[in-house]
Amino acid sequence: MRIFASRLFKSVRSAEPAAERAWTIPAGRRVYAVGDIHGRLDLTEQLIGMIEQDDAERGAAETMIVFLGDLVDRGPDSCGVIDFLMRYREGPRECVFLAGNHDEIFARAASGDREAAATLHRMGGRETALSYGISGEEYDRGDYGDLAALLAERVPAAHTRFMRSWPDWHQIGDYVFVHAGIKPDRPMSEQRPGDLRWIRSAFLGHEECHGIMVVHGHTITEGPDIRSNRIGIDTGAYRTGKLTALGLEGSERWMLST
Repeated sequence: MRIFASRLFKSVRSAEPAAERAWTIPAGRRVYAVGDIHGRLDLTEQLIGMIEQDDAERGAAETMIVFLGDLVDRGPDSCGVIDFLMRYREGPRECVFLAGNHDEIFARAASGDREAAATLHRMGGRETALSYGISGEEYDRGDYGDLAALLAERVPAAHTRFMRSWPDWHQIGDYVFVHAGIKPDRPMSEQRPGDLRWIRSAFLGHEECHGIMVVHGHTITEGPDIRSNRIGIDTGAYRTGKLTALGLEGSERWMLST
C-alpha cells in the first residue's frame, strides 16, 4: 500500500469556547474516526495509508479506527470499499464499523427488499449497483422489484452479513461515535437507531452540552465542523475528494484529510 504524507485539515467552522472542557480518551489508547466514504475506494486506501503513517510516527499505543458509516452509494466503487475494509479488519488494527443510513438501505435492498431498492435508487444507488457487476442496461430496464432481485443475486452474502453486523454507536472515554448524531437530552441507552442514522436539525441545532463529545458524519461541511458539543467530519468525499479522519489521544485532537 502506498503511504501518503499526512497534513492537517483546518476546520472552516469552529464554535469551541476558549475554556472548553478537556474531553479525553483513556491513557494508552489512540483513536482515528473516519468520515463518510461513499464508494471512494481510492480515497479509502489513501487515508488508511495516512493513518498508518501517522500512527507509526506517534509511537506505541492501543490504536482503533472507527468508521462512521455510509461506506456505500454515490461514489464509483462501493463493492471495492467493502472488499478492502473486510480484508483490512483482519489485520492487526482494531476496527469498529458503525451503521449509516445508506448502509442500512443498501443491506436491505441487497436482501431483496423492493421498497429499500426504490429508496436506494433515490440515494445514489445506481453507482453502487454497477460496482457489483450490474450493467447500466440491466439497471435501467427493470422496476424496483427487478433491481432488488439483481442485488440479491450479485451482492455477496458476506458483504450483506458484514454490513448487518455493525452497531449504531460506540463510546471510548468521553467520546461517543455515531453516524448522524443523537437525540438531545436522551441517554445513549435510550437512543433510537433511526435517530442515530438519520437525524439532522434537532441534533445539529442543539448547542448545549450532551455530557459527552459526539463525533459524527452524515451532514456534509466544507471542513471538519468543530463545536463545543460535537465534531462533524463528513467532508463530502464522493464529490470533493476530501475524506477526513479525526485523531484522538488523551485530550489531544488532530485531523487528517486526503
